[in-house]
Amino acid sequence: MKVIILAGGLGTRLSEETELKPKPMVEIGGYPILWHIMKFYSSQGFNDFIILTGYKGHIIKDYFINYYTRYSDISIDMHTNLLQIHTTRNESWKVTMLYTGQNSMTGGRILYAKSYVNDTFMLTYGDGLSDINLKAELAFHKSHKKALTMASVLPEGKFGTLDIDFKTNKITTFTEKPKGDELGGGGHLKLI
Repeated sequence: MKVIILAGGLGTRLSEETELKPKPMVEIGGYPILWHIMKFYSSQGFNDFIILTGYKGHIIKDYFINYYTRYSDISIDMHTNLLQIHTTRNESWKVTMLYTGQNSMTGGRILYAKSYVNDTFMLTYGDGLSDINLKAELAFHKSHKKALTMASVLPEGKFGTLDIDFKTNKITTFTEKPKGDELGGGGHLKLI
């Protein structure tokens, strides 16, 4: 089964990192976010990837073109131009990279991959790490015979929430950092 990874956005919210590289190539623990995503899918038996690139997509392509030598022990004879690989580290991945344009929207990027996908596929963002049981999600999807199944995560809240009764000027409840900030990053204020 194909796993499509959206990796073409500008990554503007992480601009201090993404000025030089696409967001999926920002490193965590010495490896790009993209690598972590692929390792996660691979750990559950999904090894056929289609990466939809755009902004600085050549950096993603260069990473995978050089992956074999990047993580292997090598000797280079500069006089004879011979390369000797001593020990290798490889993955059981098939990686297809498609340049979908720098300004393409999500739907356009997915449509671009249509000719590379036969049937059911998985789709994720190139900056989305999770611990979802992918095989269970796939079984759920197939058992319900729907066109689409979406898994999402409700993030931990950043701020506490207050419910205030303005008739009495009293706080009626306070909840410490509930899941999901309803105001997009700000605290939730419920007026009674």
